[in-house]
Amino acid sequence: MKKTFSLNSKPITQASFFQPDGLSVTAVESWFKVKVQLIERYVQSFIANASGRADEIVFVDLCAGSGLYSFGHQKEIFAGACLSLLSSNLPVSRWIFCERDHDQRHALQHRVTQYFRNKNVMILDEPVDELADKLRSVIPQPARGNKTAVLCLVDPFSLEIPYATIDKLASQGFSFLMPLTWMMNQRMNHTYYLEEHAAQIKRFLGIADLQRLTKVQGNQQFYKHIVRIYQNNMLMLGLNTALSVHKVESRLMELPAFYIGFFSKKFSTKAVLNDVQESEHVQFELW
Repeated sequence: MKKTFSLNSKPITQASFFQPDGLSVTAVESWFKVKVQLIERYVQSFIANASGRADEIVFVDLCAGSGLYSFGHQKEIFAGACLSLLSSNLPVSRWIFCERDHDQRHALQHRVTQYFRNKNVMILDEPVDELADKLRSVIPQPARGNKTAVLCLVDPFSLEIPYATIDKLASQGFSFLMPLTWMMNQRMNHTYYLEEHAAQIKRFLGIADLQRLTKVQGNQQFYKHIVRIYQNNMLMLGLNTALSVHKVESRLMELPAFYIGFFSKKFSTKAVLNDVQESEHVQFELW
């Protein structure tokens, strides 16, 4: 009999034992902490919807980082999504964290070993273009009478992960949670991205040209166009899609809000989104 997991109304409480250890800590703005909490709620909701239908749940973080964030000159240190979720009692049988930077991967490995020896955690350092093949080799393939649900967090705070990689992972049955955030401000504005990083945007969106983006006016319109193009492309892969929007106060992202996308072929994106919206009060009408 498959075990079920009930979504409660309380956020995950991060363990207080995450303290400075002399290793890499990623400096961020305070709104990142809200983003981590939102990720937690999405993961909880996904597990609540999947636990009764899957024999095994696997969580993959494509951009795990060092595991710890800080703001205010390290006056406050808090766990990123990977370590925060590990601190919970979620019924996840396998955790796979991907990190390509040597210093951040070393810090993450140290923290996982120090605090979570009892958890089934694998840390990968494969290049982005090789990740899909590596993940295929380490995640149990569904067998007759045995179903595996895989939730993949894609949160690089950049346009780093190419659409081709997401396409390959989608073909393996992955569901995706994507906070769609990257730096957008007066210096790194829509013109900067279109002129300096055109090739990266094409890879990120999986499109041959940027004609649909060349006529945008301002950062907000540029950002919303990219989100909508991405959502449409995920629909073309046969995935159901859901977007939530959240306020942000940031010097790095001069936008009033950011989107989080949830994409899945196997599970109801509407049900997951409804659970998250019922438990949070920071959503507002699409801007």
